[in-house]
Order: sequence, then structure tokens, then C-alpha cells
Amino acid sequence: MAGTTPFDYIVADLDYPLFVVSAAAQDEADACLVGFTTQCSIEPRRFMVFLSKMNHTCEVARRASVLVVHRVRAEQHELAEHFGGISEKDDAAKLGEWPWRPGPEGAPIIEDCDWFAGTIEGTVDGGDHVGYLLAPFAGEHRGRGQLGYQEARDIQAGQPAGEPA
Repeated sequence: MAGTTPFDYIVADLDYPLFVVSAAAQDEADACLVGFTTQCSIEPRRFMVFLSKMNHTCEVARRASVLVVHRVRAEQHELAEHFGGISEKDDAAKLGEWPWRPGPEGAPIIEDCDWFAGTIEGTVDGGDHVGYLLAPFAGEHRGRGQLGYQEARDIQAGQPAGEPA
């Protein structure tokens, strides 16, 4: 654990829902597992997604106008492991190894996932992550249940958290 403050102990026990976020810009597309997200407005509908600055998906998202947010269902641990444990920097075929189709603005829609697309309304520097404020406009819903952080703690991150080199 990074520290021993009450904050560190409290967040270590939280069970954040997990999502795979995808982006496309120019000739690049990528997707990664994300644990820092939240609905942040009811009207207008808004959702905030935080991407690690160390992650290639964040680099692509900086040039994108749309992100696609895929809810990881409880039975999709393998999907979470694939997009959370493999870095595009280490494996350029990461996205090619999982079935997907182009979605809004070319952002990948990963097969067999519940998803929504959102226009990027703004960004915020969150330290070692960048927050993307999304205005949802399209999506598909197939199932119920959510894979949470506590159920996926065994996934080794493809990139460490922190500032890019």
C-alpha cells in the first residue's frame, strides 16, 4: 500500500466498477481497463472517465472527440485481464487479439459488451490520470452485473501508474 493514512486504508477496500474504454484518432485505436469512473451529472447526463497518463489509450484519447465506455460484466474477467494486463506499448496487436467493430468516430466497440459512446466535453488533470468528461449519445445494453475492482485484483497492470517518462 502506498501509505498508511486513513485515506489509503479506505480506498483499498473500495470496489470500483471496471470498464474498458476505447478511443480512435487518425490511424490509431486502442482500449484499456479503467477503474476510475463516475456518473457526474443527471441532467444533462455526464460521465467522467480517468485514463492513466502512462497508458497508450490516453495518448489516443487526447486526439479523439469520442470515447466508448464498455461495462465489464461479472463473467468477463478474461476481457478485463486482456485489456488491463497487456499494454499497447508492449503488444501492438492487443486490440487485434479481441473481436471488435468500429463505432462512433471509429472508436472500437468490443464484442459482447454493454457500452455507451460519449462526446468528450472537456478534460481535467487528475495527477497521474486525465479525466475525460463525456456526454453520452449512443450505446447497447445486453446484461446485468458488474465486475468490480476487488474481483479483479489479481490482474497485473500492463503499465505502472504515474507520470509518463
